[in-house]
Amino acid sequence: MDDLFSLEGKYIIVTGGTRGIGKAITSRFANAGATVLANYVRDVRSAEALQDAIKKQGLSIQLCRADLANSKGVEKLMNEIEKSEKEVSGFVHCAATGVHRPIHELTTRHFDWTFSLNVRAYFQLVKLLLPKFVEGASIVAISSTGAERAEPTYSLVGASKGALESLSRHLAVELAPKQIRVNNLSAGAVLTDAWKALPDSENRLAERIRRSPNGRLTTPSEVAWAAQFLCSDASSGVNGHTLVVDGGERISEGG
Repeated sequence: MDDLFSLEGKYIIVTGGTRGIGKAITSRFANAGATVLANYVRDVRSAEALQDAIKKQGLSIQLCRADLANSKGVEKLMNEIEKSEKEVSGFVHCAATGVHRPIHELTTRHFDWTFSLNVRAYFQLVKLLLPKFVEGASIVAISSTGAERAEPTYSLVGASKGALESLSRHLAVELAPKQIRVNNLSAGAVLTDAWKALPDSENRLAERIRRSPNGRLTTPSEVAWAAQFLCSDASSGVNGHTLVVDGGERISEGG
């Protein structure tokens, strides 16, 4: 692999980094030479299993259990970063939550909970990390098709992802003079626990497969490779962009 794609020597923060897409990103980054600080909240067993697997390969990973939906969790993660005494080369915000219900069943509490992690935590962490970023650092926000396309029972999550993408574009312009790049990575349908939690998930996933020119779902590893590109020096000219990894579903007939 060309050295431009290497993450050797980089210190990268991945929120939601021990399950699903986040797990794939953490593993890919560690294999590319980065030291990864992976944040998680609930599933201790999955986090520790990932840490053991990566360390057995002689690669570098740290874990931080913190609920980023509240300020105390954000502070805890920042304390771990400070203790590392490392400058930060990358930040990938993969952590996300949401309530999948029709609009008449949603409440302002559901709204606040969804936006607190999906958008506010991202905003807070970018601000707090600014003094820690190296020149040429990369910020990546993990988004989804719901940011631009209506999906059943996805209104709050989709709205939060739309806000996330818009915030990234504004940050890209504002932080460019500091030599910090900001991009979105929008994944197609990936079989994760988040998708399994959606109502009628089997039929919805089957429809996504039908619409995809690839005839299959997007894999976590495909999203992770794209994340590596965005956090590597190979993407130095990419800023304020939303990179779509969906196998062409969004441009196909009926997509």
